[in-house]
Amino acid sequence: MVNELREGFQFYIFCGNTDLNGLPITVSSTNEWVPYNDRTKVWYASKQQRSQQLEEQVKIIQPDIVYMVGLFSWHFTMVPLLFTKVPQKILSVRGMLHPGALGQKSWKKQLYIRFLKLTGEHKRCIFQASDTTEVVFIKATMGEDVRVKVAGNFPKMHGALQLPIKQPGKLTLISIALISPMKNTLLVLQALAGCSSNIQYHIGGPVKELGYWEECLAAINLLPPHIKVTYHKELPPSEVPAMLQQAQVTIIPSKSENFGHSIIEALSAGMPVITSNNTPWNGLEWAQAGLNVATDATALATAIEYFAAMDSTTYNQWRKGSLEYATSQLDWEQLRVDYGELFGLD
Repeated sequence: MVNELREGFQFYIFCGNTDLNGLPITVSSTNEWVPYNDRTKVWYASKQQRSQQLEEQVKIIQPDIVYMVGLFSWHFTMVPLLFTKVPQKILSVRGMLHPGALGQKSWKKQLYIRFLKLTGEHKRCIFQASDTTEVVFIKATMGEDVRVKVAGNFPKMHGALQLPIKQPGKLTLISIALISPMKNTLLVLQALAGCSSNIQYHIGGPVKELGYWEECLAAINLLPPHIKVTYHKELPPSEVPAMLQQAQVTIIPSKSENFGHSIIEALSAGMPVITSNNTPWNGLEWAQAGLNVATDATALATAIEYFAAMDSTTYNQWRKGSLEYATSQLDWEQLRVDYGELFGLD
């Protein structure tokens, strides 16, 4: 967003200085504003007095808008909602009110939503939806009378990458995503247990739930010798293209996605995708860009074997379909118009 929205915009990004696993991220400085580009500064806040720092910086900068990404965070959602005074507040829920997402740790999320409603702040802010489907989910949870505006996501488009030559009976898969029940990493491993082709599977991304990852490790240990799995931990964005170049098909059978950045990034690189029917990226098979399948191990195994059996000529046709699909699904000019309306610049 900060790379695409230029004229008339100045961004101050306040975020934590640790990654999902609690380990510090590599930054030049913490607890002060660091330049990102000519109209963007970033504050990497330490855990100590994080909320107090946020309140203080909002008072100093006096922004026109506080834009919150995500919903279930005390420091980065509830504090700016309750304790900052600005002309407008926008809450981008990023798929967190999808029924599939609400089903994970549901009682905690329901308590959080109930508390948010008790404050009344949900009626004083604007909710951002990525598409019209998410509008329905927001209103179903927060109430029909809340204000919602639609503005999609700005994905990173890699352009066609050089991928390994496809040989029949062999396949290299990759998943670059959070390792969590929502992304169905364990289900992929269970599907691989039923595959007869020679398959390499690269997993890249931070572990969100340690217990779930331990289940994944147990499943990996039970895989037959012709299935090889490699875990690459967290991947800095700059390393994603090189990681994609090691594989032939991306597989992320998510329980739900309001967008799915890793899916469109793979497609933009000319890489077919195996995913669920619960993302915005549907009609993949018709476009020869991938397969949308049911979230069960048998359906996933069938899809994996379908690509494993391909020769290079057929696979290259699907590569071409992936590129064309990615290009056809995004209207960059309309996205800029939508964000202008979201931020009141229309």
